[in-house]
Parts: sequence; structure tokens; C-alpha cells
Amino acid sequence: MSDPVRIRSTTILTVRRGGAVVVAGDGQVSFGNTVMKSGAKKVRRLGEAASGGAIAGFAGSAADGLALFERLDGKLREHRGNLRRAAVDLAKDWRSDKALRRLEAMLLVADREVTFVLSGQGDIIEPDDGIAAIGSGGPYALAAARALAAHTELAARAIAEAAMGIAADICIYTNRNLTVEELS
Repeated sequence: MSDPVRIRSTTILTVRRGGAVVVAGDGQVSFGNTVMKSGAKKVRRLGEAASGGAIAGFAGSAADGLALFERLDGKLREHRGNLRRAAVDLAKDWRSDKALRRLEAMLLVADREVTFVLSGQGDIIEPDDGIAAIGSGGPYALAAARALAAHTELAARAIAEAAMGIAADICIYTNRNLTVEELS
């Protein structure tokens, strides 16, 4: 019995350095061994502009990721831009609500102060070093970004772009069509 064809997509990376935080995501969506789309936008700004807002990227089902963006955006508005409170509130809902529990996506979110990886199991993970990644190419981008951060003086955006390029060279589910958002 063969495995059903899986949709695989994305590498989302965040890098925090020198007062800036960057979230970068590639644009590839693959269905089995076919690239279905190369320019998907899986990173966007959320929250009120006045509070500085947040940046989020998703890995997983596009419909589920977009639904989570909307929920998180609502939570950010409800909590007046407080990403920590919004993330905790979303994680509680995501884990306990029957419909939300079925969503197959992960979020990587950041604002000027904090970075979190959110999952449907109620995980709210804040990386120790301000660098985190999710998705098919996440481990490659994470390793590259940590190496660049430890051994260069590059800015956050340059580290993110270089690390995403390295991930695209290694992971067949990652490409070089990047969406990059930055808060500084």
C-alpha cells in the first residue's frame, strides 16, 4: 500500500539581531513530486500599525494557515498588540476547539520584543537565540542562520536571506522566491 500524495511546502525562518526582527518565507507549494506554485505568500504583517504589529509565517495547509493568521490577528487586536497574550490565547483555543484542533499548520510569529513557534498541540516555544524555523526546509534554514549569526556580523535580513538560500539548495520543497518582512 502506497502513501497518499502529500502536499509539502515551505520554509519559514525568523532572525532577531541588532534591534531588528525578520521573518522570511519561500513561495513553493509542492503536490507529490510536482511544484504546483512557486510564488505563494506565506508571510504577512498582523495587528495594528500603531502598536508596531507583528509578523507571522505559516507552514502547512494554506487554508489552515490563513485561518490561523485571521485568528491571531483578531487576538492581537483584542489584546492591544500584546503578542505574548495573543499567542497564549490562540494556543488555548487551538488546542481546545474541535474545529481548530483539526488545522494542519504551524505558525512562526514575531514582534519587536518576542518570537514564538505555535502549534496545534498547545506549544508556544520562544527560541533562546531569537532564531527559529518551521516547515520542510526549517532544519536547514535554522542551522544556516545559527551558523551565520555565530560567525558573521551580517544584519538580520542578510542572515535570513542567505539561510533561506542555503535551505533552497538542500530542500526540494523550498525555493528562492522569498517574502521577507522586517520590524526594526
